[in-house]
Amino acid sequence: MRVRFEQVDNKEQEQALIRATEKSADILNAIDLLENGSGGLTVTRDGNTYLCKLTQVYYIESVDKRTWVYTRDGCFESRERLYELEEKMGMYYVRISKSMIINLRKIRHVSAQAGARMIAELLNGEKVVISRSYAGEIKRRLGIQ
Repeated sequence: MRVRFEQVDNKEQEQALIRATEKSADILNAIDLLENGSGGLTVTRDGNTYLCKLTQVYYIESVDKRTWVYTRDGCFESRERLYELEEKMGMYYVRISKSMIINLRKIRHVSAQAGARMIAELLNGEKVVISRSYAGEIKRRLGIQ
């Protein structure tokens, strides 16, 4: 099977096309991996427990000693502490303040603010503040200087 990669200008243009003679188990696994990524978090909402795929997470926030996971589908609670999640999240997740971790793949754009802070606008339209002590790492990870 041949694989071809084409770089695009922004995340909204990203897509994958699979051409195959049939939808075999291998093809279905590849589709699931591309759409959902690998791994997940156990989260709760309204007394129900869900498995949240890592690729669905926009950001994770700690408020009043409780950890909240934000996705396109809403806000969920995690029993894990922020530092525990940070260790297991992977390379696309980075801390942007003492109380928040963000998914770099969900950033639409970033802009500089006074006091060396930054604002990140996410693909869902939410804006989050990147504190000045973490701004350098964000710039490095996004390849901006």
